[in-house]
This record gives sequence, C-alpha cells and structure tokens, in this order.
Amino acid sequence: MTPALASRLMPLARLMDPERAHGWSLRALAAGLAGRDRGAEDPILATEALGLRFRNPIGLAAGFDKNGAAILPLMRLGFGLVEAGTATPRPQEGNPRPRLFRLSEDRAVINRMGMNNRGLDAFAARLAALPRPLPAVLGANVGINKEGAVPERDYPALYAAVAETADYVTFNVSSPNTPGLRDLQGEAQLAAILAATAATAATRATLKRQPPLLVKIAPDLAEDALPALIETCVAAGVAGLIVSNTTISRPDTLRSRHAPETGGLSGPPLFALSTAVLARTFRLAQGRLVLIGAGGVGSPEQAYAKIRAGAALVQLYAALAYEGPALVPRLKRGLAELLRRDGFRSVAEAVGVDAREGVAA
Repeated sequence: MTPALASRLMPLARLMDPERAHGWSLRALAAGLAGRDRGAEDPILATEALGLRFRNPIGLAAGFDKNGAAILPLMRLGFGLVEAGTATPRPQEGNPRPRLFRLSEDRAVINRMGMNNRGLDAFAARLAALPRPLPAVLGANVGINKEGAVPERDYPALYAAVAETADYVTFNVSSPNTPGLRDLQGEAQLAAILAATAATAATRATLKRQPPLLVKIAPDLAEDALPALIETCVAAGVAGLIVSNTTISRPDTLRSRHAPETGGLSGPPLFALSTAVLARTFRLAQGRLVLIGAGGVGSPEQAYAKIRAGAALVQLYAALAYEGPALVPRLKRGLAELLRRDGFRSVAEAVGVDAREGVAA
C-alpha cells in the first residue's frame, strides 16, 4: 500500500471514536499497511541541527506514538525525524475517557489524555530493539507520572534510560493534562531539574552517550517568563526548545461543538499563537538554542512559515490524523518549491529570516 492509498482510507477512520481510530492507525502502521514514501529526498531539504544530520526538516511530534510501537513504519512515511513518547517512569492509564476530541470543522484536536503510556521500561526496550541504522532521526520524549513524581529524581533517570538509543531527548514540562507539570517551566524548578540531569549524566560511568537535550514549552507562557526560561536552558547546556505544546486557550474562531472541552488544543487554531512564540523565542535565544517549531502545521506554507520564524526543524501531529500519510511527501515537495522560489539554497538559509525582521512577531 502507498501513503496516497492509505490517506484515501482516512475517512473510514474518522467514522470511529477518535481514540479507537488512533489505536487502529498505530496498529495499521506497525503492520506496514501505510506503505512508504519511495520518492527521492530533495537535497535542498537536507539540514544539520543539534549535531545531527536530517534528510529533511519535517518531523512527527510526540504524542502520536506514545509507546514507540510504530517508529520504523512512521519513519518510512518520509519524516526526517520522529519523536516517540511521552514515556513516564511507571505505566499510567491517563485520564478517564472520553479524552480525545475531533474538532472537524476546525481541523483541530483537543486532548486530555494525561500521558497514558506503558512506562519507561517498555519504551526503552522498544527503542533498543529498533534495527540500526534508522532512516530518520529518533527523538525520545519523556515526562513524569501524575502521582508519586519527584522531578529532580525522575527526569535524570528518564534521560539516562534512553540515552543509548535516542538521537535526542526531550523533557516534556508543558503538557496541560498532568496537574502541576507546567509549573516545572519556572526558572528555579527547571534549573534544578536540568542541574540534576547534568550531574547524573556526569557521574554515570555506564552512560556512554549523552544525546542533545531539548525542553518542550507551552505556548501559554506569560510573556515575562520566556526570557528567564531561555536563559535557564542556555546556562544548563540545553541544546534546544520545542515551541510549542498544545494550548489551553480557545480562539473565538472555533466552530466545533467540542470547543468547550478541557485539554490541550492542537491543529490550525494553534498556528498563529505558537508561531508568534517561536519568533519571540528565536529573537531572545540569539542563536544559542536550536528551535523546533510545532503547532498547527498542515501545509508547505505553514512549515515554511515556522522555518522563517526561527525553526530549524518542524513537527506536526493533528494534520497527519486528518490527512494521512500522503501529507508527508506533499509537505516536502511544497517546502522545497518555496525555498527555491525565494532563492534559498538550503533550509538553514531560511531559518529566522522573518523573525529578524519582525514579520512573525
């Protein structure tokens, strides 16, 4: 089966309950039923960031494959990076159902999943079992349990557990669906977590690899909180930020009857907010952090806008759920055309050009 054919079957999935449809999609992917992108990679899309080489800058955000069940099939769809997770130290069921809602009129999603996953041991084992070399860059997204968490203990242990198998590691401190998690974005708490992680990595003789560490932030941060967060990350040696997680805000433009549901909103209604935060982060970071732009990407133009706002790499999620695997090659073709149209010879040349000029503010 090709990605285009798999995408034509997406309307059938949308007849199901959203969470059941998502589970079906993952099983189909794991079974190889979504096919693969067999097109040649356009050289203009190849890029380097985080000390890693990416065949293209289009990535899958964490949350789609929480347990790492379909990493290789997802990579075969043509992504340049796939981020699995969020994995927590212990398995957890997450929040009561229903907890995932399609806002079809808005092409958006609201979720209050609560980081349901099978736990770190199962997650790390899946990553370790993947055949190498992988066709794309692998990210591991990790976070703390809802109950019994000690952030300064748990995040370093999570990092150490996936350091040998992931190309980069992301600390999720911004999901709106775990009580108190977003408080960890505060300067003092984040600094303590990062210091504990650095100390653990330095003292573990068995930790042969120390992959780049990223922090995923919320788009709802208070304006005066962002500079301190950036400086905290730079001082701690963090390699980059993912901007951003889902939002708890609700734009007035939402039309779906599910708009009042609590949880994190993703998809097109998040695009403007997340891109504005991305551009501001780029200006504040002044080249000291690699930025990954996430939130509302579903077209080549939106991926390009994220890059021009400061993103070295781009991630998507909700659009894949609506459009299926054919979206990925379409994004790559369109992005390459836009870069050439504007005279860029590479993705890197376009990074931040609008943010520097204030266009994306």
